[in-house]
Amino acid sequence: MNITRILAFVIFTTTLHSCKSKPVEEKKTETRYCLSDSLKKMISIDTVSIQFVDEDLKLSGEISFNENKVVKIYPFSSGQVLETLGSIGDPVQKGQVLARIKSADIAGLYSDLNSAGNDVTLAKKQFENINSLFKNGIASEKEMLEAKEELSKAETQYRKINESIRINGNGKTDASGSYAISAPISGYLVSKDISQGAFIRNDNSQSLFTVGSIEEVWVWANVYETDIAKIREGASVAVSTLAYPDTSFVGVIDKVNQVLDPVTKVMKVRIRINNTHHLLKPEMFATIHVKNKSTKKAAAVSASAIISDHGKSYIIVYKADCDIAVTEVKIKQQTSQIVYLEDALEPGTKIITKNQILIYNGIKED
Repeated sequence: MNITRILAFVIFTTTLHSCKSKPVEEKKTETRYCLSDSLKKMISIDTVSIQFVDEDLKLSGEISFNENKVVKIYPFSSGQVLETLGSIGDPVQKGQVLARIKSADIAGLYSDLNSAGNDVTLAKKQFENINSLFKNGIASEKEMLEAKEELSKAETQYRKINESIRINGNGKTDASGSYAISAPISGYLVSKDISQGAFIRNDNSQSLFTVGSIEEVWVWANVYETDIAKIREGASVAVSTLAYPDTSFVGVIDKVNQVLDPVTKVMKVRIRINNTHHLLKPEMFATIHVKNKSTKKAAAVSASAIISDHGKSYIIVYKADCDIAVTEVKIKQQTSQIVYLEDALEPGTKIITKNQILIYNGIKED
């Protein structure tokens, strides 16, 4: 009976001890975002740097012709338009015929030239005869000088009429009275105010064609009063257009108007741009970025590194393939290419500047 009680006590004690033992804690595993090999090939890594804070003034404007390289073409003489060549916007080359005109005035000049030529021939023969007689002592010196004077008058009249034909027809006329109007410069046909069959009067004061070169163009930018102090002649600017959003054209401010427009209250600034590839067209809208240097410095990153989400700005800081962090930043100032930060990021900090949005979304999902 005692043995049974002892065994029961031992079993009870063992069970009670087992119940009081602490349970084994489960191990928690921490997950981290890591770059895959394929994604790593798609990104670009840059570093934070300390730079002078450049102020980027953004202006709106419009492309226009360089007025010094625009030529208005007027008729040389009255007449009827036989044919016109080319349409507005067509490229033209210097010397290219734009219209042909039949002119009674030109025909009359050729008739006068023919008569003047006959007068020269007669006067020349008369002078040669009298000069020969003078050498033989038959004609007087007075007669010889008078014949020489008549020859000189006839030759002067011939040259005068010939010069009139050259001026009125620009050297492109014929005896029938037709003459050609040609482009004085290479460029594009800006305007055309002439049609086949139309008659041009002597008192016509309207240009027939306008040809403009776009080898160099102007950009007229609008500057509001608050920004006038930030503009100076000779400053280099970057110009972009809707047609070429990824292309920046370098220009120079070469004229600053000193009078504000009374209606729009803006000051006009003229920018000169080399346009040898003819990408910029007159009447295009343009965005102009004017950079002004500063003596202040700040942490700077490439504008392509910034991620905007719900009104906040972020960058992806890279330390290793499995050590990547999303960092919120506050923008102090920015240009089209550089963003200056208020945050004191260490110079040399590595950041991801290409396809970082993929990493950002991946970290958010984790």
